[in-house]
Amino acid sequence: MSDYKSKIYGILGSALTMLLLFLLLWFVYIDRPEEQEDEGIMVSFGDSDLGGGQETEQPASLPTQTVAPPPVQSSPSNNDLMTQDDEETLALQKQRKEEEKRKKAEEAERLRKQREEQARLEAERIAKEKAIAEQKAKEQAAIDKANQLGSLFGNSGSSSGGGGSDNSSSQKGNPIGKGTSGGNSWSLTGRNLNGRLASPSYNSNQEGVVVVEIRVNAAGKVIDAKATSGTTISDKDTRRAAEDAARKATFSEGDGDVIGTITYVFKLK
Repeated sequence: MSDYKSKIYGILGSALTMLLLFLLLWFVYIDRPEEQEDEGIMVSFGDSDLGGGQETEQPASLPTQTVAPPPVQSSPSNNDLMTQDDEETLALQKQRKEEEKRKKAEEAERLRKQREEQARLEAERIAKEKAIAEQKAKEQAAIDKANQLGSLFGNSGSSSGGGGSDNSSSQKGNPIGKGTSGGNSWSLTGRNLNGRLASPSYNSNQEGVVVVEIRVNAAGKVIDAKATSGTTISDKDTRRAAEDAARKATFSEGDGDVIGTITYVFKLK
């Protein structure tokens, strides 16, 4: 309570002091000294003869040279900055479009090459199948012709070379070019088998046949062997064993290379 009274007394004292100071300033008059005007100086403008002075010649005025101010380098405005941003954006868009166009062209070229490769492989497959079919047709035609000749001369099929005998001497001069050996069969037009067909070496239990297409040179040696259509065994080791055995076969000599087949029969062990 005493603090509250002290604050009241302080406020009243301050207000009273301000009131007294205002009244003092109101009634007290302070004299302000008047400002004195400076005295002027007489100047003669030439109306008097005494003040004319000596006449002097004024020099001819020289032409003033106007000096051009240096060019002011203006700072880029907002419009210039916006124009630059627009140009950069357009350049980036153009670059992006060109990149997309290039990628599309590369993809189209890749697809074109892929289609060409597929077409080439398909053409090779068709040509190979056609060559095999033609070779088989020739072999069948030779067989039919030999049968016709045998019937004309009264020869039995067993007396013809390659009729299944393993003896190479009985196959000599065989125009049919077909026979069996060790349970496996071979077909090679105009050629005879020398000796016996080598048996494939395999350890797996496989049952079926592997037809190996062979290419025989003029000397009667097998220069190429590959499992072909007609094979019923998918095991790679068994097919490879048949190909290796086919390469060991030898035939009679002839003119140029001849394509034929060797069919190996696999049984469960």
